[in-house]
Parts: sequence; structure tokens; C-alpha cells
Amino acid sequence: MGREQELIQAVKNGDIPGVQKLVAKIKASKSSEYWAAELFSALHHAALGGSLDLISLLLEAQATVDIKDSNGMRPLHYAAWQGRVEPVRVLLRAAASVNMASLDGQIPLHLSAQYGHYEVSEMLLQHQSNPCLINKAKKTPLDLACEFGRLKVAQLLLNSHLCVALLEGQSKDATDPNYTTPLHLAAKNGHKEIIRQLLKAGIEINKQTKTGTALHEAALYGKTEVVRLLLEGGVDVNIRNTYNQTALDIVNQFTTSHASKDIKQLLREASGILKVRALKDFWNLHDPTALNVRAGDVITAVSLCAFVCPLPALVAVSVLCVPGGRRD
Repeated sequence: MGREQELIQAVKNGDIPGVQKLVAKIKASKSSEYWAAELFSALHHAALGGSLDLISLLLEAQATVDIKDSNGMRPLHYAAWQGRVEPVRVLLRAAASVNMASLDGQIPLHLSAQYGHYEVSEMLLQHQSNPCLINKAKKTPLDLACEFGRLKVAQLLLNSHLCVALLEGQSKDATDPNYTTPLHLAAKNGHKEIIRQLLKAGIEINKQTKTGTALHEAALYGKTEVVRLLLEGGVDVNIRNTYNQTALDIVNQFTTSHASKDIKQLLREASGILKVRALKDFWNLHDPTALNVRAGDVITAVSLCAFVCPLPALVAVSVLCVPGGRRD
């Protein structure tokens, strides 16, 4: 076994005295440039294992902090992946880059977000990590947090100054077949609380990908409560995807689960709802229980015939959306 392999093994074993001896021997026999390159595997293992003493020892011996492995991963990637706060702090103090990507396009923030490491994600953002960068799968750190249900990290990213850019997908190409949004990913995987946070932050509920809206995703994957939540949030149930399918079409064609029965019922009921906007004020001074409407109010009704109110109020509404394109 060569000295370099002995060093890696000593690091894996957490043998600090052994590492110190091997570092001294290797440094005595090689130029500083060659030595720095030889240390990269050892520093990766130290970061992965989370030993502050070993990381500090290797950095003091002039190991290159941003040296990459065969996958383009730097030591900071491994520390972020493991959620190790102090090792991340030490590497950042040694000027590790927060925005260098691996071969698959991941920066350390992608990894800490995907695995729900709040403190590490916060630290990386404080050191100017860019949350809008996309990996080779065309996903941002927020996408990954929403896909894997990492609520606290999602909230952290939504509170960043780049929240609008993240929600609008400014770093993405909407014509790309792989284009997705945080809302679609959360809907597909049933993460209701994350969806609530996204809607609260102002994400466009009717944003479309090739497969349709987030409602299409939730319906296809049998996420009944997500379907209910999106309908309550005002998603347009009649939007068709690039295959000319509504969410109800998808459920009818592709799903047979027990959940799909409930989803079909929800979508059928929602498909019969009308949205109307009042053109002028209407109120009944003689009946305090009567419907009062101000100009501009949007009113939801099952149908116009079910919209029980005096004739003047019916005249004073403008139909916004009628299923099937009919205007009664």
C-alpha cells in the first residue's frame, strides 16, 4: 500500500496521529504542488466523515480546498450532503467555493436542500450561494426541497431575496421538455404544507409544463388532499395540457385507484363551478342576511340558476368562466 492510500485509510479510520505522521512523510518526499493534488481524496473523506481535526490538519498541510474528485465533487459538496455544520464552516473559512458545480450540475446548496439540512443551507446562502442555479436535471435547490418535502429549507429559500426569481423560474427555459416548477414537484409528491407556503409566497398556481398544471400532477399521482388544496386555492380545473387533457381526463384515462374515485368527484364538482364578477354594487337594506356585492367582487357559484338573488344582481354580473365555453 502506497503512502497516499495509507493516508486515505488513516483518515477513514479517524487516526489523527497516523495522519500527522503520513502527512510529514509525504510532504518531505514531494513538491508542494504534487502534494496538494495527492491530498484531494483524503480531504474528501475527512469532509464526508465530519472530522474537524482531520479537515483542519489537511488544510494546514496545504491540501487544495476546492480539489474535485472523479464526479466533480469538492469537499464542500460532501460536507453539505452530510449536513455537517462545523466542517462546512471550516471549509468556507478556507475559501471553499459555494457555487462550483459537480459534473451533474450540483452545487453544495442543491445537496443540503435535497436532504433537508437547514443550518448548512442557511450558512451557504450567507456565503452568497446562488439558489437560482440549476443542475443537469434543470432543478434549483428550491425544486429539490419541494420535491423531497424539506419544509424548513423551502421556507428558508422562499425568504431569500431571490424568491421572485425562484418562483418565476427565471433561470429556466419554459420550452424545455424537462421544465418543471416547485409547485409541480410538491404536488406530485403530496407535500401539502410546502404547497401552502408556495401559494402564500405568490407562485402562479396555473403555471403549465408539458404535462399541464400542478393539478394535473396531483390528479395523476393520486394526491387527493393536494387536489382539494389546489382547488381551494383557485386553480383552473379546465386547463388542458399539451396532450389536450384536463386533470379529469387524466384521472379517467390513467388511474384506477381508490384515491382516483375521490379525485374524480372533486374535479367533476369543480368543473361545474362558475366564476362571476360583479359589475356594480348590490345590497338589500331590508334584509341583513341577503347577499351583498360590491363592484369588482369575484363570486363563485355552482351555476347561474343556483345563484339565488334578485334579478338586478343577476344583470349586474359578468361571467368569467363557463365550462364548455357556454354563456347562459
